[in-house]
Amino acid sequence: MVEKEVTIKNRAGIHARPAALLVQTTNQFSSNIFFEKDSERINGKSIMGIITLGAGYNTTLKVVAEGEDEQEAVDAVAKLFENRFEEE
Repeated sequence: MVEKEVTIKNRAGIHARPAALLVQTTNQFSSNIFFEKDSERINGKSIMGIITLGAGYNTTLKVVAEGEDEQEAVDAVAKLFENRFEEE
């Protein structure tokens, strides 16, 4: 299992477009990927789950991956957060 904390740096937070980018990215990996916010844990391959997190600007999330390609999955997801979902 690999875990990494990421912070949302784009001003709009996670809305439909970033959620779609996250799902497209997570579905490229065979590992199970989850996002955790407070005590909530959602499937990182579910667009509705990601949107319902209600994660806004400067929110910190934990990315958790379990499986064969867990490190690559976490790195790819973290890169999206670092690049502000290519919005800015």
